[in-house]
Amino acid sequence: MANSLGTPRGLHEIAERIGAGQPPGMVFKARVPTGRHFLELEDDEADTHNLITSRILWLRGLEPGVNQGGDVDTYQRYVYIHGTQREERIGEPMSAGCVLMRNADIVELFEQVRVGDLVWIAD
Repeated sequence: MANSLGTPRGLHEIAERIGAGQPPGMVFKARVPTGRHFLELEDDEADTHNLITSRILWLRGLEPGVNQGGDVDTYQRYVYIHGTQREERIGEPMSAGCVLMRNADIVELFEQVRVGDLVWIAD
């Protein structure tokens, strides 16, 4: 749900692929590359926020009432699969619903998927 901070479950598709050609570790704000690698940021900026890095796969839910429409809409909630500067914490809940990956892994995945490819998110 909106403001739930939870990752929406169920069937999704990749709605948009963002970041092709950017170097691994590039920081994105509002889906736009900032021109800075996360290691170039001040410690307080890099430590207090879970940054969106390397690549973005923006998801669209395909199940009405589950992850599509109203307060549960994955796309309107800006739920992505993306890289993070906190790779050592992969597997811990630390996002607002996004699926976090290591930077090298999201770059590799990005090259293998296309808009419209299906993504299943389960517990």
